[in-house]
Amino acid sequence: MRLLLMIVVAGAVVVAAALWILSAPKTLPQSAFAGLGEPDLDRGEQMFWAGGCTSCHAAPRSQGADKLILTGGLSLKSDFGTFYVPNISPDPNAGIGGWTFENFANSMKQGVDAAGRHLFPSFPYTSYTRMTMADLNDLWGFMQTLPASDNVAPGHDVGFPFNIRRAVGLWKLLFLKSGPVLDLPGDDAQIQRGQYLVEGPGHCGECHTPRNMIGGLKLDVWLSGAENPDGEGIIPNITPDGSVKSWSAGDIAYYLESGFTPEFDSVGGSMVAVQFNMAKLPAEDRQAIAAYLKAIPGHPNGYAAR
Repeated sequence: MRLLLMIVVAGAVVVAAALWILSAPKTLPQSAFAGLGEPDLDRGEQMFWAGGCTSCHAAPRSQGADKLILTGGLSLKSDFGTFYVPNISPDPNAGIGGWTFENFANSMKQGVDAAGRHLFPSFPYTSYTRMTMADLNDLWGFMQTLPASDNVAPGHDVGFPFNIRRAVGLWKLLFLKSGPVLDLPGDDAQIQRGQYLVEGPGHCGECHTPRNMIGGLKLDVWLSGAENPDGEGIIPNITPDGSVKSWSAGDIAYYLESGFTPEFDSVGGSMVAVQFNMAKLPAEDRQAIAAYLKAIPGHPNGYAAR
């Protein structure tokens, strides 16, 4: 019995050590930063709107120029607790003004902050990880031109065991993937651009795709709709078998530009902020998003019938 107990304890120590190693925060290699050069601020602004930065990081209900003050504070309710969006303005104390581009890129692609800690996946780095380093460089450059805010956002209200950041490293092993979600046939440049925008900076799947019991996206039913994590209702199915089944690519592109549906309805709910951002993209980007959404596989609704 003593020998058996020693074997069990030794095995537990080995497993614990392995999990500790596997869950360690991982950062980008230095080679990822080679050859980037000076950021293109105009392209950075496009990535800013494509990425929806202001939708979460501006103060709730802000309007006009205030949308460019990334003061944080928005609460995001979930089954795991309430997450508060941080200040990411250039303020050196309350914001991320003390960060380097390397810190920023690691947060976007690896989900690791400047202190080397795992970020909770309420921040959609599982999508942003698909962004190119050039686009991140441009985005970072543009963000340095925005106003600073000294607002200190509240800390997250997340209970045990979901507040164990080290455990997020194990979650990432399952769900942080940098490759494309879909393997689409052909080499249509417009569809490829749309795929990049939807699966990467646009992070559309973070809301429009159902999740499993530990919060991972069910990629096999990509964009099939989901329960609304912020309250009542659903996020619609936007595959070719979903709520936009009868819409043409032109209808989708026009909706993203104007906020009006082919049925003469207008955008509502959390999509209002998304459409506001999409309207600031070049027309060809909205058309690319529409082409991609018409090219992906259709799925039944990813939420319970109602």
